Formats: sequence, structure tokens, C-alpha cells
Amino acid sequence: MNQEQLIQQLKAVSDANRLKLLAALKNGECCVCDFVPLLQISQPAVSQQLKKLKDASIIQERKEGAWRYYRLVDSLSPVIQAVLDELEPITIQSSCSK
Repeated sequence: MNQEQLIQQLKAVSDANRLKLLAALKNGECCVCDFVPLLQISQPAVSQQLKKLKDASIIQERKEGAWRYYRLVDSLSPVIQAVLDELEPITIQSSCSK
């Protein structure tokens, strides 16, 4: 990993809402709509937070029809893995109506 990638990843995890997203993703894949009640912000605002984590190669996206699902990448950098190890997992209930 080069220095620019490390800087981008550290910036991505320097936000309380993004840390909550990562804590929820420790339990597995989630739909973007599942994060709205957790963060108590609009779905577009949640999507902006998820994009920052995706752009930093911390999470990945899977599309299923109109739905978008997110999960942690399989191989995280040691620095990001250390951050995740410090987060308590957050359990969220699915609120999607598929």
C-alpha cells in the first residue's frame, strides 16, 4: 500500500458515522437502507458515507436489482484491521422491503 492509499483510508475511518457503518458491517453484508435508522440521517447521506469507505477500498458493493449491499473487503490493510478490531459490532435489523 502506498502512502496516498493509507492517507485515504485513514481519512475514511476518521468519522463517527463511518465507524458506526464499519461496526455494523463486522456482522456481515447489509443493504444501504439498513443504515438509515442506525445513523439517523437520510439515505442519500448514508450513501455518501458508504462511497467514501468504498473509494478507500475498505468496503465493497454488490447490486441486486435496485438494492445495493455492502460488506467489508476480504483483505484489509493491517492499519484498518486494527481500527476494526477496536470496534464493538453493532447489530442492525433489516428495514428493506424487498
